[in-house]
Amino acid sequence: MLRLPELIIILLIVLVVFGAGRLPQIGDALGRSIRNFKKSVSGANEIDVTPNRAEPPAIASKSAEPAHNAATPAAPPADTTPRG
Repeated sequence: MLRLPELIIILLIVLVVFGAGRLPQIGDALGRSIRNFKKSVSGANEIDVTPNRAEPPAIASKSAEPAHNAATPAAPPADTTPRG
């Protein structure tokens, strides 16, 4: 069991590693995680696996840039040798 001195040392290490600005974000995320865990343990087995209907699946349109055909030869590189 952790006592007060050990908890203070752990808190100071967390403060040094993450900084004071990130502590509220970390606390919020930890609180949400604990809340979701308790909800999943005590709640019914309901997991929503339905896809989001707001966004239709992305379909590649033919008006986009055409794909390069492997049979079409690429342009030769420009000659960059000095002439003299």
